[in-house]
Amino acid sequence: MSLDPITFEVIRNALVAATDEMVLTLRRSAYSTNIKTRSDFSCAFFDAELRAVAQGFTQPVHLGSMVEQVPHAVRAYGIENLGPGDVIITNDPYPSGVHLNDVSLISPVFVEEVLLGFVANLAHHVDVGGGAPASIGAFREVFQEGVIIPPVKVVEAGRIVDDVFSLILAQIRSKHETAGDFRAQIAANATGARRLEALVARHSHPTIMAAMQELLDYTERRTRAEIAALPHGVFEAEGSVDTDGYTDEPVRLRARVEITADGVVFDLTGSDPQRRAPVNSTYAQTFSACAYALKCLVDPDLPVNDGFYRLVHLDAPRGSVTNCTWPSPVVGGWETQTRLVDIIFRALLPSMPAALPAGTKAMMCHAGFGGVDPVTNEYTCFLETFGGGYGGRQSSDGPDAVQAHGQNTENAPIEETELNYPVRVVRLSLVDDSEGPGRFRGGLGLRKDFLFERPTTFTVLSDRTLVGPAGAFGGQAGRVAEYVLIRDGEERRLPAKGTIELVAGDVVSYRTCGGGGYGPPEERDTERVLRDVLEEKVSVERARELYRVAVSGRELDLAATAELRG
Repeated sequence: MSLDPITFEVIRNALVAATDEMVLTLRRSAYSTNIKTRSDFSCAFFDAELRAVAQGFTQPVHLGSMVEQVPHAVRAYGIENLGPGDVIITNDPYPSGVHLNDVSLISPVFVEEVLLGFVANLAHHVDVGGGAPASIGAFREVFQEGVIIPPVKVVEAGRIVDDVFSLILAQIRSKHETAGDFRAQIAANATGARRLEALVARHSHPTIMAAMQELLDYTERRTRAEIAALPHGVFEAEGSVDTDGYTDEPVRLRARVEITADGVVFDLTGSDPQRRAPVNSTYAQTFSACAYALKCLVDPDLPVNDGFYRLVHLDAPRGSVTNCTWPSPVVGGWETQTRLVDIIFRALLPSMPAALPAGTKAMMCHAGFGGVDPVTNEYTCFLETFGGGYGGRQSSDGPDAVQAHGQNTENAPIEETELNYPVRVVRLSLVDDSEGPGRFRGGLGLRKDFLFERPTTFTVLSDRTLVGPAGAFGGQAGRVAEYVLIRDGEERRLPAKGTIELVAGDVVSYRTCGGGGYGPPEERDTERVLRDVLEEKVSVERARELYRVAVSGRELDLAATAELRG
């Protein structure tokens, strides 16, 4: 069946709109701050052959991970075992998932008893059990990280399977929030299914099937055209995660990117073997990094579906930190995944200097804490990831205190945090002098200080304490991150990966890294330096020492600046 262009565009956008409405349903129905406010989830639609057709993104890190997880989960459970109104649930990282906090719910969509496809959503839950509140920590194997859910049916014919639901919740600390979030995920899938059924009723089943096939082929054609415009060749870079939580040995990552007319090959041979530490990325997480990197280089309007993914090729050796195997821990896989994006960009930067930034925060920067409320006897858990400095660009500064590389979560509002959790946020600010100096400076890091009102278990799962984000083309590195315990007025540095017990009155301070600078700092426009000084982002001393700019009061000292730059 051939489609006229207008009908094709109507259906194409209606499919995306269906997933976007799933996003709204999930966000407005969820209980936890991490989902309803920080939007740590994504939704998608797959056809009957389990090919991604449309994705409604809130989190680009899920760009490729759902494409790996959903088909494996459905095939493992058996398509023949699914009927109208059913929902399967899974968070199993092996062979195709991510870390355990990311739980996926998948529903078949039937139209007149014929399978049209599947709607799915993946959401990061604030707790799934395991060795510490929020289910993050320096764990040695996956069994310590929380409940592992293979693909099982949690809803049958529209009704929750109480035994399965209760069994899962029994492993979880924050039962009230998690139960509400699961129900929100179920509602999101039901919304997506209704919208797709209505679309078929309006346009007919054969027309929708033809439109989906044409959409995938159309996307592949456009992706090939975009890749043809990129510089072809082989590009390589190396980097590392600073620590693994147990040793001082950096976790080495290596990327070889080959761009040809047949697609982009990401070869990660040479990356370190997997470790019994929270630094292992699953194949699905790593594939997501590669898909995201390519998406950044092509037309932003390009659809994201199987037609796009056909041209992303990944070679990640089994048993490495980029493709770990059971029973390796996976809780810190996203930290490694986002650092890998930074390394891929570093490999491509010399050939695409206008398109890519200097080094960025490139870490998820998790904080998780929880404890039992002495009044209600309920266990509360909180999880947040923090922004940091983005790298400077060829013609602009890096943004301050933002999420980077596929991490699109929002900051948890102070008011909401203090209302729902036993903590007060006593400071939220930029970290002055944390930028990577450059012609266009890197963004500043973020500082957020939590004051705890009662004994609490707190986990840091982060990085960047040893090496800051790299500068580019003569720019300098951003300042490293710090994680600090303030007890009785005294500061003590915390490791980037570890769990501590807090007492009432303790303050934990996150001070994230700045982004790398782009170009020599002494070439920075003097008015920009003055503005940074007046906004208290850069000190007078730093302006003079690194940018060769003298500031006196609220004005430039032109004579002294000319002498410094001479």
